[in-house]
Amino acid sequence: MKKILVIALFGLAFGAKAQTIESGSHSTAGYVKSDGTIENSSHSTKGYIKSDGTIENSSHSTIGYIKSNGTIENSSHSTIGYVKSDGTVENSSHSTIGYVKDNGTVENSSHSTIGHASGVKKEWAAVVFFFFKF
Repeated sequence: MKKILVIALFGLAFGAKAQTIESGSHSTAGYVKSDGTIENSSHSTKGYIKSDGTIENSSHSTIGYIKSNGTIENSSHSTIGYVKSDGTVENSSHSTIGYVKDNGTVENSSHSTIGHASGVKKEWAAVVFFFFKF
C-alpha cells in the first residue's frame, strides 16, 4: 500500500508539468506552466499570464490583459484582438489572423499550421502566438 501511495504522489508531483509550445515542425519553442508562467525553450521565464487575465513580461510589468469575453487588450486597455470561443483569432478590426484548434494546433489565417499548444487554454495560446512575442 505504501508503495502505491508513493508512486501516486510521484506521478502527481511530476504530472503537473508545463505544457510544451511547439513550432509548426514540432520543435520546442517554449513552455506554458499551469500557473501561467511562460518560458522559452531554455526554461528562461519570458512572461506571465495571471489568473485574473493580466499579462506581464518577465519583469512583472503589465503588457496586456485577457478579458473573460476573449478580448485581448494592451497595457493601455486598447483592444488589440479577440479570441472567439471556437478558437478563431481576430485582430482589432475583426479580421481573422488565425485559429487555435481544440487539439492545440495553431494555424494562421490561411489554415497553415504555425505551431502546437496542446493542453494550453486557447486564449493563452493566442496571446503567445499572435499578440505578444515572448
